[in-house]
Amino acid sequence: MPTYEYVCTQCGHTFEVLQNMDDKELNKCPKCSKKLRRVIGGGAGLIFKGSGFYATDYKKKSHSEPKKSESKGCHNANGACNGCPHA
Repeated sequence: MPTYEYVCTQCGHTFEVLQNMDDKELNKCPKCSKKLRRVIGGGAGLIFKGSGFYATDYKKKSHSEPKKSESKGCHNANGACNGCPHA
């Protein structure tokens, strides 16, 4: 259900109402009973639920993980063997 914002043309009272899209627009101010005007709102905000997209998709990798050139294999960054027994 969308939230609609209303403002009174007489007293300036503003409020929000949850309404179905097919509900009639409100026309009486709850404070002074004068004419209301529906205001175009900013829309719904973003709602983040769950583990979060930042932690799963965009967060930088941990600095503790070795880079490929720093891996513990027998080859150095240039691809040459570091003197292991497989040679």
